[in-house]
Amino acid sequence: MHLTHYTSSLLLVPLAMFAGCNSMNSQALNSEGVRLYQNGNYQQAATQFQRAIASNPQSASAYYNLASTLHKSGKLQNRPQDLQQAEQLYNQCLDYDPNYTECYRGLAVLLTETDRQDASYRLLEGWSARSPQLADPKIELARLYEETNNMPQASAMLEEAITIDPHNSRALTALGRLRESSGDTAQAMANYQRSLAINRFQPAIESRVASMQANQAVGAPMVTPPDGTRTVQQSKSNVRY
Repeated sequence: MHLTHYTSSLLLVPLAMFAGCNSMNSQALNSEGVRLYQNGNYQQAATQFQRAIASNPQSASAYYNLASTLHKSGKLQNRPQDLQQAEQLYNQCLDYDPNYTECYRGLAVLLTETDRQDASYRLLEGWSARSPQLADPKIELARLYEETNNMPQASAMLEEAITIDPHNSRALTALGRLRESSGDTAQAMANYQRSLAINRFQPAIESRVASMQANQAVGAPMVTPPDGTRTVQQSKSNVRY
């Protein structure tokens, strides 16, 4: 589960100098917590994120990071109380940043994992309705539809996201994956290449495009890799959005 080092919350001007110091300390604690999390030291990471919140109670990132850590430990150690606290923290994160994409994703995953898939849909649909100018709610809805094997609706959400933001590389990558999975390799290639033109720092997509081009050059049939578990490192066609 992806953690973040920074906060996007805006601080009140009259408290800027004091809050700025607190914000810098909170970011340092967040960074240390992320390092500990990545090393598998979840309890110590949680402590750092708790300190980050104490230092800057308006840090959406600190709430999100602590939620993610408890979400992880709750699953690994079968601790329902950690999952309950993670859900509360995800919601607190959204109180401070109502458009925190990663937080919506984490909360939607938690709701689905605790047999509340309908609540997960309502969460993302509500975000989409409140923020019609953003592509991210559509992309996250597409992810949820794809994970529940509703490919037509996933595709429709991604098309809407691209209509909102034609230069959104995440949406283009995701649509490319769906096209490739359906056998439409020409359109998949077009989506991938367009995504790379917008954001060239996507090694997984570069690798996938190179593989597709090599197969086309030798006339080999395109084979879509098997579905993988959705983690930070692995996804369908070795491409993540």
